[in-house]
Amino acid sequence: MILTPEVLAILILNAIFALFGMVAFVLSVKIYLNWDINSTSTAQYRLEKQSSLAATIIKYIFSIKVPLFIFFIFTLDKISNVLTGAMCAAGVVDATEQGTYLIVLKIINLYLFALWLKLNAEDVKDRNQPHTKLKFGFFALIFFLFIVEVILEWVMFSAIEIDKMVSCCGSIYSSSANSGISSIFSLGTAALLALFYGNYLLIVLFYFLKKRYLFAVTNMLFVVIAIIALILFFGTYIYELPSHHCPFCFLQRDYYYIGYLIYGMLFVGTFYGLVVGFFKESILSYKISLLFNSLYVILLSLYVVVYYLKNGVLL
Repeated sequence: MILTPEVLAILILNAIFALFGMVAFVLSVKIYLNWDINSTSTAQYRLEKQSSLAATIIKYIFSIKVPLFIFFIFTLDKISNVLTGAMCAAGVVDATEQGTYLIVLKIINLYLFALWLKLNAEDVKDRNQPHTKLKFGFFALIFFLFIVEVILEWVMFSAIEIDKMVSCCGSIYSSSANSGISSIFSLGTAALLALFYGNYLLIVLFYFLKKRYLFAVTNMLFVVIAIIALILFFGTYIYELPSHHCPFCFLQRDYYYIGYLIYGMLFVGTFYGLVVGFFKESILSYKISLLFNSLYVILLSLYVVVYYLKNGVLL
């Protein structure tokens, strides 16, 4: 197991989150099973106070979880300096069988926690709190995924062997690699760009038609397609190297930390797109989603345009 100050900080915070999360989970189950807004009993009054406590705990976990996710990526990048063969966070992720699953689960949990916060905000707007049972039942599901994430993170850091040779991002994200992600390299550039821009145009279309469920579904698909397009095509223009497909390196100082802006825009755009499918009052969510998805597409497209104007050729 590799133990650096950063890893220890993450594991300690995970233990604290798990403890607080357990408290919120127990309260959530009690509220879900016994909540009755029309009751004037002492038990209902107690549940109302407990719901406030549980909501505060959940908001606290999420408020720390977002910067902790960024710190997690930073930690992986720093660990890469002590692993033979690793050049960035990609090598650390690939060093264990759990790495890729952990990254995916962390992203899913970020979306789920953010959806819970939105559901909670909608609930407290109404004095009758119509979504109270739903939001705490929803958290019970999120809690299990969160505990799986905590366990998986512990297992991943425990499985890292410092003296073992690992792969660099150049070999992991290449068409000749044996990793699971290598299969996406069989997708042609024309087909990939058609999917990417076609998906974006569908988002624009459903924005104007106000087809909320289709808008949400296309945003969900855009998360996957946009990341694949970033790895296979647009990332090479950020690096200005046709063979460099790493989704982590442009988070570093050499590329002005542009990756945080890119992933941030994608998260905000697609999250508010998903919100549209869950809540009817969504005019602002429509606009935020389209704005940030558009900024994501424009920024990545500009890298291609600028490279072509500078060099007169495409990669």
